[in-house]
Amino acid sequence: MSDLLDVPVTTLQGTATTLRELAGGRATLVVNVASRCGLTSQYTGLEALQQQYGPRGFTVIGVPCNQFMGQEPGTAEEIEQFCSATYGVTFPLTEKVDVNGPGAHPLFRQLTATPDLDGAAGDVQWNFEKWVIDGTGRVVARFRPRTEPDDPEVRAAIESVLPG
Repeated sequence: MSDLLDVPVTTLQGTATTLRELAGGRATLVVNVASRCGLTSQYTGLEALQQQYGPRGFTVIGVPCNQFMGQEPGTAEEIEQFCSATYGVTFPLTEKVDVNGPGAHPLFRQLTATPDLDGAAGDVQWNFEKWVIDGTGRVVARFRPRTEPDDPEVRAAIESVLPG
């Protein structure tokens, strides 16, 4: 297994990078996102986390996925416009990827090995599943889709990985 931070990713704008470069060596919350999901309103909470914790060495990274009932059908431009205009998203987004199955992006092949709070690892259940990663690339927590971004356990996991 390669180092999680060195997994190649592509930004929504088409720039090849790595999770390390995209996060800038900061603690990160990686979330698979979708624009037409019943949980899409979680973008509000994700942006609030970005605004609150960003100055303290943290970033949210959204990863669009269309694997769950076609809830992210848009082009990169449509996704970016939706996130910016509807939710004021300032955190980085990657290109649309698969998170489960044989075509799963290498990032998610590694992330899904991490168990959630109940000890269950494996496939992403739905859009808006979340992983807290420290600045060294260690996954410290996994939260299933219905766990809201402002949940006290999410906040505690983020605060546990913030620099000094």
